[in-house]
Amino acid sequence: MAPVKILGRAGCSLAWMIRDFLQRSDVPFEWIELHDDDEARQLAGVASIADESLPICIFDDGTRLERPTIRQLSEKFGWFHDAARTEYDLAIYGAGPAGLSAAVYGASEGLSTVLIERSAIGGQAGSSSKIENYLGFPDGISGADLAQRARDQACKFGAEILIARGGVRGEFVPGRGIVYLTDGTKIVSRANICATGVEYRRLGLANEDKFLGAGVYYGAGASEAGLCEGKDIYICGGGNSAGQAAMHFSRCAKSVTIVIRGDSLRSTLSQYLVDRIRSAPNIRVLGHSSVTALSGDETLESITITDLQTGKSEVYPTTWFFICIGGKPNTDWAEKVGIVRDQDGYLVTGPDLPLTGPNPAQWPLSRSPYFLETNMPGVFAAGDVRHGSVKRCASAAGEGAMAVALVHRYLAGG
Repeated sequence: MAPVKILGRAGCSLAWMIRDFLQRSDVPFEWIELHDDDEARQLAGVASIADESLPICIFDDGTRLERPTIRQLSEKFGWFHDAARTEYDLAIYGAGPAGLSAAVYGASEGLSTVLIERSAIGGQAGSSSKIENYLGFPDGISGADLAQRARDQACKFGAEILIARGGVRGEFVPGRGIVYLTDGTKIVSRANICATGVEYRRLGLANEDKFLGAGVYYGAGASEAGLCEGKDIYICGGGNSAGQAAMHFSRCAKSVTIVIRGDSLRSTLSQYLVDRIRSAPNIRVLGHSSVTALSGDETLESITITDLQTGKSEVYPTTWFFICIGGKPNTDWAEKVGIVRDQDGYLVTGPDLPLTGPNPAQWPLSRSPYFLETNMPGVFAAGDVRHGSVKRCASAAGEGAMAVALVHRYLAGG
């Protein structure tokens, strides 16, 4: 029996957000779709399928939450805690592979460590249905499972994890960082690691926001796979996350169509995924193509795909469209505190910092910045958020561990 039942109507964006959060948090759930007023009254105990209290979560202890927020869900599972200290040796922002790795190594090596995450543990990797090229898991592992294992490991060593909180503003000077969170919590630390990763890049189409969670989804959509039985699925993007999503959906969907701007997947996808996609009878790839319009009433009903070579457009009926076109770094905060970013918004670190020339980064110390250190001494960057990083789970985890080693050197006065 699943510990959570979610009752709601199809195409509800809040219901999708709840399913996505639970999936990424590795919490089993049962989705009960309400089709009419009778089902709404009998199953959910509400007046109609249009009732404003939907969606409703019912837990195995009988607790009932109407239209719950992520924070309310976190509180229900006992994950929402206040900070236990007034000051930490190390504060880590972002609980993807890089942040989780940093938390494990920081706490295990004796640093008082706090990890702050605004949403679900695991970052974008947590939404992956299966990661097959991560060292030590020859049969693959889901992103949610990998994140949960890392979380348990960090907690075992004494790291504190604060979720459902984002940063509002920060103040950084050598030897001290102060960050204010959305709930008013103040985090004071001697060193900081930014591992905030990237947020899903959008296509910028009309109706894109309107259909979010109601036919349009970002990332691999692991929480939605069970609802796609016999459906026609469309995926925009040619990276590994798109390829993994295609293989995952192909097991239950009627068809899966991958839309890419290039001529093939070979240059953007790992070879093992290219081979599998080629051998899957219900997956097709539309090259030199772009999704140019989204249509529907309350939910997505069709997409328009344009051939970039001929300019010809064609409308395809679908209620399932997944966008996997890379990401935009979560670094808007950095500009406000004077941390150097590149032209795409990624944090610049170590030898890539412009310390000389016409526009040198301000650097107050006599030594050079460490490899993962920003232009702010004691503020490090790790994982996808960093300029020049390799966008892979294993490399992100490696950078998280490396950042902690450099934090030790920094705290020792080196």
